[in-house]
Amino acid sequence: MAPLIEVRDARPDDADALVTLWREMAAGTGHQSRLLAAPTAESARASIARQQGDAFGRLVVGEIDGQLGGMAYLRQTPISPLHEEVTVTVEYLHVSDHARRHGLGKALIAEAAGWAEHENCPHLAVVAPAVAREANRFLARLGLGQAGVLRFASTHTVRRRLAAEHAPNLLALLSSRRSVIARRAQATRSPLTDDPAYAATELRMPAEPESAGT
Repeated sequence: MAPLIEVRDARPDDADALVTLWREMAAGTGHQSRLLAAPTAESARASIARQQGDAFGRLVVGEIDGQLGGMAYLRQTPISPLHEEVTVTVEYLHVSDHARRHGLGKALIAEAAGWAEHENCPHLAVVAPAVAREANRFLARLGLGQAGVLRFASTHTVRRRLAAEHAPNLLALLSSRRSVIARRAQATRSPLTDDPAYAATELRMPAEPESAGT
């Protein structure tokens, strides 16, 4: 008999199982564990409760014979800053080992595709780690081609590398620009501007256009 598969929105009482799925996913791909600490059950419950009111994002889970075995995070986002079309992006797609080979991954993608159609989103995107060869082959069979490479790093790491390796004078340049901005802000508030008589004069005098004298 074929197993019973159900995909539904996550509930706060799924928190413990979702934390387990997250740990499995992080162990398999590596990049999440380097960047993000594993969530606690408490933080997961709070996040799930908060997302329940989000019209543009859904955390869905997949059950097989009543046991939670997969998850995916669905988001509606503009496909680009210059297009009107909206895409549904699938992130953190993961199916546990015990639930694979039964169609749960397809059911999660089908839920994303169904939501995209319901919301009139003409495109579907799925984020998958480059090292997850099996997952990428699975997505390719469903017609999802590679559109780019998504890379992660902490802000501190990128800033340090830019300064130390690629642009040695970058920090000095940023510091100089901050100084210029500070001087401009100070210049707009000179001692004369605090004088009521000067302020009254300014109100009587028409402003000179920026193009004057050019």
